[in-house]
Amino acid sequence: MAGAYLEHMEGVIAAARGDIPGDLLFKRARIVNVFTSEVEEGDVLIKDGYVAAIGPGYRAQEAVDLQGAYLLPGLIDGHVHLESSYLYVDQYARAVVPRGTTSVVTDLHELANVAGLRGLRRYLRDARSLPLDVFLMVPSCVPATFHLETSGATLGPREIRTALRWPEAIGLGELMNFPGVIQGHHACLDKVKAAWGHVLDGHAPKVRGKDLNAYLCAGPRSDHETTQWEEGQEKLRRGMYLMIREGTTEKNLEELLPLVSDDTYPRCMLVVDDRSCRDLLYEGDMDAVVRKAVRLGLRPIRAIQMATIIPATHFGLRQHGAVAPGYVANLIVADDLYDLRARQVYYRGRLVAQEGRPLFQGIRRTPRWLMRTVRPVELSVDSFRLRARPGPLPVIEIVPRQIITRRIEASPPRQGDYVLADPSQDILKLAVVERHKGTGNVGLGLVKGFGLKRGAIASSFAHDSHNLVIVGANEEDMLTACHEIWRMQGGLTAVCDGQVLASLPLPIAGLMSPRPLEEVAKALDEVEGAARELGATVPAPFAVLSFLALPVIPDLRVTDKGLVDVMAASIISLAA
Repeated sequence: MAGAYLEHMEGVIAAARGDIPGDLLFKRARIVNVFTSEVEEGDVLIKDGYVAAIGPGYRAQEAVDLQGAYLLPGLIDGHVHLESSYLYVDQYARAVVPRGTTSVVTDLHELANVAGLRGLRRYLRDARSLPLDVFLMVPSCVPATFHLETSGATLGPREIRTALRWPEAIGLGELMNFPGVIQGHHACLDKVKAAWGHVLDGHAPKVRGKDLNAYLCAGPRSDHETTQWEEGQEKLRRGMYLMIREGTTEKNLEELLPLVSDDTYPRCMLVVDDRSCRDLLYEGDMDAVVRKAVRLGLRPIRAIQMATIIPATHFGLRQHGAVAPGYVANLIVADDLYDLRARQVYYRGRLVAQEGRPLFQGIRRTPRWLMRTVRPVELSVDSFRLRARPGPLPVIEIVPRQIITRRIEASPPRQGDYVLADPSQDILKLAVVERHKGTGNVGLGLVKGFGLKRGAIASSFAHDSHNLVIVGANEEDMLTACHEIWRMQGGLTAVCDGQVLASLPLPIAGLMSPRPLEEVAKALDEVEGAARELGATVPAPFAVLSFLALPVIPDLRVTDKGLVDVMAASIISLAA
């Protein structure tokens, strides 16, 4: 992307000298200076999509008098999975750009686990037509683990080297298989070696002490999985960038914000990681995180720095994250820094959003081959019956507002050798059905914390291999939910007594909808409302459900191969 600037450099320099007019001149702006943590008053000249100059005496083809409004750099989300919004890239841009997010750093490993490099190439190609800079961290964990789950694609060192040559690629995505990295497994380290010299993202939940030392020796320099103050302090001391996450299900801002000080803030940034379309539409994106940080006591300019220049610095985005000569003119006009809301958003010096409304169109056609990725197999009610040894069994307990889980023991009711769900104790059946290769694998376990009293809910969005994940009070409804997901070629559904109550189709790779933002958000409201009618008590039940199949987040998970002890990186046998 640096090549684009070189084509315009001479003209930008000429405009900065005052020899030629610029394209756009912002007059009487209060400029948020992220370098010196101050607000300057002055004019800002734009030429060919870049900031050419700051100061008086410039002329341009068009002038905009800001009359003292704030002018600040577009927000940068340093760690986000765009697919978690359930939106394709055009509708995602419609959701976040009017909120002031003009750049995202993403590894797209949700899509990659389904569709490999081909899917990534198509997605990035479609993104190029939108007023949103999409920077790719090439996925390092496709799949997240090699022996604990079945994915739709595999990216090894060769594929990583290929993708790193793409213009959007800036580094290697989160090293999720942290047990493998710590143990020095060649399958993990060969990928690190393939990307050596680039930025390496980390993923180190609960990793501390000797394990943290070993993990850092592999090269990752950031972490977004920190949930405790002491854990964050240790990671900062050991040289990591601390990504403070505030997504739909992952709420870490209140716990970690006290770590931000005048000494540490250059190593801290705000990210969302995963945020649903409903949250994007009704609450906002990075702007909402900035607002919450300010409400919790952070200085507004400090919060803006953590969402602009700090991620830009970490990822080597030398022309992003500031209002300064030679920087990309991705800009926000706002009236209040304490309650940051974008009045106008400019992308490369062009007005692209006004008063929360996008001024650009979506993509007309979705690739047909990405719409048929869910492979049905022959299953029956018996596929969801859990046969287990006598005595107490390990149960996954949901941790409120977090994606980590706890391991507890419980003794649910039985029918002979088979374990039954027990809604009265909030113990439900959890199943993961393989959907890529037609193996017929069904992994089973037990989960506590959903609150369902009857029926079942299911999703084909299940981090990170995205097999079908189903939680239910009985096997019959779990099978019905599975059939509905197959019928839609992916999506979310809630069923009861053999009837489908509500569904949200996600036919693009079984992860995303081709429909407009507003329609998808409405359908999500309906299917989550149906889940609440069944008794669900957790906020965003489908987002919580999606993480229960991710075998790189402690403590227990279920994949298509069974119940997983994450820290031991092994399958737990429940058999007699």
